Amino acid sequence: MQRLKTTFLLALLTVLMVTMGQALGGRSGMMMAFVLALGMNFFSYWFSDKIVLSMYGAQEIGPQDHPMFYNLVSNLAARAGLPMPKVYIIPSDSPNAFATGRNPEHAAVAATEGILRILSPEELEGVMAHELAHVQNRDILVGTIAATFAGAISMIGNMLQWGAMFAGGRDDEEGGGIGGLVGSLAMAIIAPIAAMLIQMAVSRSREYLADATGAEICGRPLALASALRKLHMGSQALPMQEARPATAHMFIVNPLTGGGVMQLFSTHPPMEDRIARLEQMAVRR
Repeated sequence: MQRLKTTFLLALLTVLMVTMGQALGGRSGMMMAFVLALGMNFFSYWFSDKIVLSMYGAQEIGPQDHPMFYNLVSNLAARAGLPMPKVYIIPSDSPNAFATGRNPEHAAVAATEGILRILSPEELEGVMAHELAHVQNRDILVGTIAATFAGAISMIGNMLQWGAMFAGGRDDEEGGGIGGLVGSLAMAIIAPIAAMLIQMAVSRSREYLADATGAEICGRPLALASALRKLHMGSQALPMQEARPATAHMFIVNPLTGGGVMQLFSTHPPMEDRIARLEQMAVRR
């Protein structure tokens, strides 16, 4: 169900982008913006893992550095049929974790010092199973595709705004009509917002899928549910000060603070829904 929803949302992004490209100036305008966005996201796809790990000061560890954590990840990777990822610890008291890497052969998982302190071994296993599920489901690739389209739509929107401003005077003189100008400006403002909302929905869909897949990998849905409850409370009490909105979607729980209308723009599903779904999985087992 979540895979079907993701496919539908990516299709919506494609339709939105084609519409924006046509408004900009036909096929050539669409292709120019799309190629530029592809170039930016190509760089992000190949190098974002190194950038993000460096951004958070993550330190790679081996079996001798933190035997319990490293062996836990190793056992889960074997259970999931995945290559052993690189393992990192982030020097932060805020409890959180994320996965990165362009494919299962070049993956990495990272956990904060805070999460290693507050979770039981079973709960930590559930969290790392969730992160390995992102690797197994190739969510980084899906996220990059969504970001490619959303970024291209945003750039086309900026082009439309500039084009409308410069063409406004000429249209008035030539009788081109104010309607076209207003329509272009409305599309330039609304379409990027719509693209961002769709991208957030893609991210939320993949989180639900990673919860379900992670629970299957570790075999303990309730342990993951308990971990999510602790992480939600812990991250609210001690937000990650160094966290950036551009990377917030990578973490198992949102490292940023914000409620109310900001939930509409959240990359994470409501925590109570995630926990309820995991509890239902446990009942069905």
